Amino acid sequence: MSDRPDEVLDLFVIGGGINGAGIANDAAGRGLSVGLCEQGDLAGATSSASSKLIHGGLRYLEHHEYRLVREALREREVLMAKAPHIIWPLRFILPHRPHLRPAWMLRAGLFLYDHLGKRKRLPGSRSIRLDHRQGLAPDITHGFEYSDCWVDDARLVTLNAIQARNHGAEILVRTRCIDAQERDGLWELTLEETEGGARLTRRCKTLVNAAGPWVESVVRGQAHRHSRYGVRLIQGSHLIVPRLNHDERAYILQNTDKRIVFVLPYEEDFSLIGTTDRRYEGDPSGIEASQEEIDYLLTAVNAHFRTQLSRESVIRTFSGVRPLCDDESADPSAMTRDYTLDLDTHGAPLLSVFGGKITTYRKLAEAALEALSPHLPKMRPDWTAEALLPGGEIGDQAAFETRLLADYPYLDTGQARRFARTYGTLCREFLDGRDSQAALGEAFGAGLTAAEVDYLVEREWARSAEDILWRRTKLALRLTASEQQRLADYLEAATANGTTRPSPTGASPRRTPPERAASGSSRGS
Repeated sequence: MSDRPDEVLDLFVIGGGINGAGIANDAAGRGLSVGLCEQGDLAGATSSASSKLIHGGLRYLEHHEYRLVREALREREVLMAKAPHIIWPLRFILPHRPHLRPAWMLRAGLFLYDHLGKRKRLPGSRSIRLDHRQGLAPDITHGFEYSDCWVDDARLVTLNAIQARNHGAEILVRTRCIDAQERDGLWELTLEETEGGARLTRRCKTLVNAAGPWVESVVRGQAHRHSRYGVRLIQGSHLIVPRLNHDERAYILQNTDKRIVFVLPYEEDFSLIGTTDRRYEGDPSGIEASQEEIDYLLTAVNAHFRTQLSRESVIRTFSGVRPLCDDESADPSAMTRDYTLDLDTHGAPLLSVFGGKITTYRKLAEAALEALSPHLPKMRPDWTAEALLPGGEIGDQAAFETRLLADYPYLDTGQARRFARTYGTLCREFLDGRDSQAALGEAFGAGLTAAEVDYLVEREWARSAEDILWRRTKLALRLTASEQQRLADYLEAATANGTTRPSPTGASPRRTPPERAASGSSRGS
């Protein structure tokens, strides 16, 4: 990363979660000069700890969040078209339990859910009979079925960052903003690399604070301004357990406290259970699921399913904090999930983002740029509604998987399916020019090879095994501890000797020669 003291960017974004990446992408595509810094990895905090859904939010109807639900339902259609490789339809079963909510209330809510937004691609809701095939408790015999969508949340962030870079944006990972000063009507930012401590300067006309859980501290600390809004951190925790049901449907379970718990099909062999809602007041970077939350989720699931789970059933937990705009609600579940944009023009413009949902990130970005438009008169019109995200030129996943197997017959079906659902057409960047599994280089397990790892380092900002195994892929669920350590050793050695050279912006790849890649070991995957 070089210093650029004389260059003045139109816009600089602090925060590499979904809101920051979405704003940077939209702005860069409108012809603006854009920079972004992220103190850790892209999607390294809240944006990779979601329930991984593109949804309107059925439960938000009870809190009269009609505008938010309508916007989210409309965006559900837009995002399905933009990213068919990482977003796909998911049917949900809602078991009816009369002592919690009457059937008429559920029917009314689902009717609204079907009709509040423009639903073109997804089937509507219906009443269903439930029996032993769903694995539910014997007393649960009736329910409802409706549609929403699944998303790979961390990859959604990365794809927005890639597209922003393709439009000329500078993406700086593991780089924090330590100070922001106003000089002659501009922002002058002091940035610091978290690995090594090197400092650099960026200047910009407008500054966007999309720091998520750290949004308020950036306003007061780095930007030296007063915040009109407070942020309340709400912890949400999830469990990963062995697969509970054997079809591709998800479950939305009513709990006795009137909250809901999702049971979602996850990575084919697992179920993802979540989420909780409780106030969090600690360091957002050190969050983890509490024993109380684990017991809460297990109790909710065990009340509905024949198969009973224990703490020993839990393979992994993960937690995130939602940085919601503090509306002084006493009930965390009732706090609005809508976003609030705070534009401070007392000096150089500072736009701070409070709240928001993954589903509405694109509309939030449009609203942010609309708010900043008086300060950026050369900005071109909005464009993201119709544009595919990188890798999205697949038609549909099944058809693209078939094409991959035809074009690269040495792939096994598991690899082809994962590549279709993770990269879409981007996987051709590390498959083209290779004619065998051996040519993909060292096999780390579960179909992960050196060719894919090198691509992730060179083009997708990955630095560590965790970046690759939990955010760029979910292969930590497949690799043994020794295989994960081998990957970590490979990354350390490759970086040290320069064979795989991560670019700070991801903009200047150094391709790995096929002959070097082919020289690795050929452990089975």
